[in-house]
Amino acid sequence: MHGAVDLGALQAAARKQQERQARSGGAPAGAGAAGKYVVDVTDQTFNTEVVERSQTVPVLVDFWAEWCGPCKQLGPVLEKLAEEAAGKWILAKVDIDANPQLAAYMQQMGVRGIPFVAAVVAGQLLPFLNGAAPEPQVRQAIDQLFQALRKEGILPDAPEGEQPGGAAEAQADPLTQRAEEALQRGDLDAAKAAFEEMLAGDPRNARAKQGVALVELHRRVRSLDPEGAVQEAAAKPGDVQAQIRAADVEMATGRPEQAFDRLVTAVRGTAGDDRDAARKHLLSLFELLPADDPRVAKARRSLQSALF
Repeated sequence: MHGAVDLGALQAAARKQQERQARSGGAPAGAGAAGKYVVDVTDQTFNTEVVERSQTVPVLVDFWAEWCGPCKQLGPVLEKLAEEAAGKWILAKVDIDANPQLAAYMQQMGVRGIPFVAAVVAGQLLPFLNGAAPEPQVRQAIDQLFQALRKEGILPDAPEGEQPGGAAEAQADPLTQRAEEALQRGDLDAAKAAFEEMLAGDPRNARAKQGVALVELHRRVRSLDPEGAVQEAAAKPGDVQAQIRAADVEMATGRPEQAFDRLVTAVRGTAGDDRDAARKHLLSLFELLPADDPRVAKARRSLQSALF
């Protein structure tokens, strides 16, 4: 019957999930190592396991079937890479025979064959792989995908938890103290030199990146008339440079959400060089806040929607 669930395929999917749980010491989906990184999803759990989860971590969705030979080649490769990624992305497996709604959704996207892999980031689904491939090729494709997402500002450069050093370390660091003192007395050149020296020793130092971005923001806004910049942007909605200047003013005066919204709107309403300028400037403003700031996360999702 149309829309009927294949109980045999559903049981096969359940067995595969049990096998993965056994390999992880019996942990259920979402709790153990394998459960965290590889999970079987259904029509009923897709929204929770994939769409909602993708708000915090990218999810690759592997559409497969028991009768599909190439799926049996690609599936283990994806599972291995998901385990190696250790939570940087999640693999969700969909048995299309057991889940007719998701199978129909796949067909609506214009996909006619499996294996098919989609990437879901911040709730947005992007076609990714169609067909099986050797492990080196799949690994390269995944790396290129995440590089592209970071370039577009959809993913942060690195999780905040991986950034070395904390508040106490920053307080005790002479370079940090020197940079902070220079900022307080308005010596932007000295502050930037100290922050850049910090970055030379540790290119992943989040505080130093934030400091350089702050110095550059101060340099841009000190020659602007704040009220005039915002009025000019309102009078010239299609002028990307006017929107950038107004966003800088909003950022410098403690209104980051308005600045982010302004530049996302500019990205959505422009094309070519103007669009790229608005996108790049928005990414530079993200550096002024911690990577895990919810306002940054919200703006990244909005940027993704504007781009795709």
